[in-house]
Amino acid sequence: MKPNIEIVKEEILSDNWYVLKKMTFKYQKRDGSWETQSREAYDRGNGAVILLYNREKQTVILTRQFRMPTYMNGNETGLLIEACAGLLDKDSPEDCIRRETEEETGYRVSNVHKIGEAYMSPGSVTEILYFFVAEYTPYMQTGQGGGVEKEQEEIEVLELPFGQALNMAENGEIRDAKTIMLLQYAQLHGLLHPVSQPQHILIAGPYRSNTGDDSELIEANMRLMNEAALHVYEMGHLPVLGEWYALPLMETAGSRRIGDEIFERMFHPSAVRLLSHCDAVLRIGGPSKGADEMVRTAEAKGKRVYRDIDEIPVLA
Repeated sequence: MKPNIEIVKEEILSDNWYVLKKMTFKYQKRDGSWETQSREAYDRGNGAVILLYNREKQTVILTRQFRMPTYMNGNETGLLIEACAGLLDKDSPEDCIRRETEEETGYRVSNVHKIGEAYMSPGSVTEILYFFVAEYTPYMQTGQGGGVEKEQEEIEVLELPFGQALNMAENGEIRDAKTIMLLQYAQLHGLLHPVSQPQHILIAGPYRSNTGDDSELIEANMRLMNEAALHVYEMGHLPVLGEWYALPLMETAGSRRIGDEIFERMFHPSAVRLLSHCDAVLRIGGPSKGADEMVRTAEAKGKRVYRDIDEIPVLA
């Protein structure tokens, strides 16, 4: 039931780093009576946090930095181990966490998966925190991380075995709530379980892009994807190309040329439908709107996206 609230007065107590307000309001209680209350609320905007994990290495990426409020309240060193996080500013949660991940950890991730959102201190702080997880590989590292110097950030990047991180949360070495929540999520959902079963992997690359519909160039693109599929098969997985489904179906349906009505109606839509039955996508080759659409769709569905064949675990 939505409570009846009447704002009586709004005062800004501080507008230094962020905004601290005193709110005086009338609140209607369940018995119908009204009561005047005053509360202080700290508005620092909303934020996002992410847990980076690597199945093959069974590791997670965390950070360590000095946090003055913890130093004021019993943390002797003031150093706190945390998952990478930051304020949204004017970005979307997804764009924010990609930016913060690269600044703080040095890893450029694109396949981020939102797992939820939560008020972290609802008695005094307005912030909603958006929670993400993402797989990382050594190929994604673009720098050393450490934060932004002009923002006075000095951040140490930690790559820890997942089991060690869980133990640290249990014994109190990790005392940051958002980090504990993410580690528990990873444990409950088996994110760090190594891939031990064959994956059904969609090979996504250019088919028609930048060919001018030249048949030899299209054939070269198909050969590249088929060779990648063979490599994936020899690694112990089951590869598939959308073209393997779409081309014979379109021919049977009466398509006579690339780009005709049947082609447009069936080519990309069949690949999108196929993706629902795949575990992952391997993006190869050059520019392709269709392949990029497969990647975006896979990310939205929370599926793995490999951008290098060496990222795929070898089972055979």
